[in-house]
Amino acid sequence: MFRAILPDGDMECANYEHGKHGVNIFTADEEFIAFIPYTNLVALINEEVQLGDEPSIAD
Repeated sequence: MFRAILPDGDMECANYEHGKHGVNIFTADEEFIAFIPYTNLVALINEEVQLGDEPSIAD
């Protein structure tokens, strides 16, 4: 799951597509939720990533 962070709140989505002027966000069933212009998008985060997750470096 992803979370689109906006200046006045946030929206949960399962998938998204980058466009020229913003992102389209979708449900898990690929139903369109909203278009968010880049000027209104603070961040788009992957909720499955834990803080401190970093790729391991094999020696």
